[in-house]
Amino acid sequence: MTPDATSRSATEPAVQCSMFQATTGPLVSMALLSLDLDEVARRLSLTIEESWDGHGAVRAAFFTLAGTDFVVTHHEGDPPRTYVWVRKSGPVDPAARTGILLTALGVGMEVVSYSTWGIGTDLSRIPAAWRRFRHRPVDSHQRFWESFRDRMGMYVGRVTYEGVTAYLDGYDHASGGVLLNGLREWLAATYGVGENLMWAAQVVQVVFPEGRPDSPWSKDEHTRAVEGLVALLEEFFHHLQDPADAPPRTS
Repeated sequence: MTPDATSRSATEPAVQCSMFQATTGPLVSMALLSLDLDEVARRLSLTIEESWDGHGAVRAAFFTLAGTDFVVTHHEGDPPRTYVWVRKSGPVDPAARTGILLTALGVGMEVVSYSTWGIGTDLSRIPAAWRRFRHRPVDSHQRFWESFRDRMGMYVGRVTYEGVTAYLDGYDHASGGVLLNGLREWLAATYGVGENLMWAAQVVQVVFPEGRPDSPWSKDEHTRAVEGLVALLEEFFHHLQDPADAPPRTS
C-alpha cells in the first residue's frame, strides 16, 4: 500500500505514551525511514524522550495510532534516520502497520529505506539498530541504575507506580532476567516480606506498612510508592556491589 499526503487529514492523531506506560514487552522491528526522528516527532506532534537500551543512548517516542502501538527511535551515533518498531497490537500485516504511520506522516513508501517485508530503497544490509537488538543489553547493574535514577523526572505523562514497575520488568526481560535477579530474595531477607510475592508487591508492603492503599491510588500515593521503590533499588544495587556493607535486616 502506498499512502499519499492527501489522506493525512482523515487519519486520527497519534496519542503519546510515556516510556513508563509503554515499555511492557518486546518490540517488533518494522522499518527504517529516511526521515530523521525530529521531523517524525514534529509531524505527529510528539515529544521525544531520552533513554538507553544497554547499547548506548537512544532517543524515542512511544505512541498509539489507529489501534497500533508504535515506537520510533534513533540511537546516538547512527545516521539521522528513524527506526520504527511496534508492540503486538493492531493489524497483523507489517506493510499495513507501516502504511498507517506513513499516512499520518503525509509521506509515501519512498521514505522507507528498509523494511521487514522486503521493500525499501536500501536492502543491502540489516540496519545497525536491529543488529544490536539481537544481542542482550550489556549495561552493568550500576550503569543501568545510574541512568534510570538520573532520568526519573523527564518522561511525558503522569508517572505511576505500575508504569515504573512495568518499565523495569521490560528492561529485566530484555536483559535475560539478570537485572533484577535476587531482588525478591533480598527484599524477603532484608525486610521480612513474603518471598512468594512478586517484587513489585513486596515493595508495596515495605513502602506501605500500614497496608496497601485502596484503588484507585492518589497522585501522592503513586509518588510515595515510586520514591520508596527508588530508595529500595538504590539499597539493593549497593548491596550487590558490597554485600558485607549492608547486612540483612527484618525490621
